[in-house]
Amino acid sequence: MNKDANILIACEESGVVTHAFRSIGFVNVWSCDLMATSGLHPEWHLQKDVAELLAENWDMIIAFPPCTYLTNAGTRHFSRRCNPEEKVLAREKLREDAREFFMLFANSKCGKVAIENPVGHMNSQLRKPEQIIHPYYFGDNVKKRTCLWLKGLPKLEPTNMLPEPEPLYVCEGAKSKGKKIGWCEGIKGTTGGQAGRAKARSKTFPGIAKAMAEQWG
Repeated sequence: MNKDANILIACEESGVVTHAFRSIGFVNVWSCDLMATSGLHPEWHLQKDVAELLAENWDMIIAFPPCTYLTNAGTRHFSRRCNPEEKVLAREKLREDAREFFMLFANSKCGKVAIENPVGHMNSQLRKPEQIIHPYYFGDNVKKRTCLWLKGLPKLEPTNMLPEPEPLYVCEGAKSKGKKIGWCEGIKGTTGGQAGRAKARSKTFPGIAKAMAEQWG
């Protein structure tokens, strides 16, 4: 792809993927999110509603739409056995809104599109993803199942395959019974409570970002 290509990294506040493309010579790569960027280059970040940008001419879009209401990890919140009816109905509306937002990228006129999300609602509502990857395929010693829905782009080839990581933490407390959990569920070293952990979980691992830039750029 020409280094002058227009590339949109949608729903990325961290700037990790944007930086990976910029670092190998791409000059028109922009992250976009409703939040200000936590990356080192705010001049590469568009703080606005990404839906306003999709009508523009992009050579490639890599999107990371919010997964809070789409991931299988939240399935229990939709159970009427465990939750009041009104709570389930409200969450179903939020899931439908999230699905419609996801589909903005899937239906984009752009010829090269990648959409990232965990296993969840879109696996049945759209189609199975073209690829499922983990950070440890690309040199980051973490197991985190990540789906990629691809249009006009090849599957990512692993660049530094590590052994499958063991669970990182053991839950404490009587209810958990010492259950082992992975990085995604037991992420530590963050601030800001649940919101801070969610923000940390959403960041793309450097190895995956590098592979996206080098293989799709």
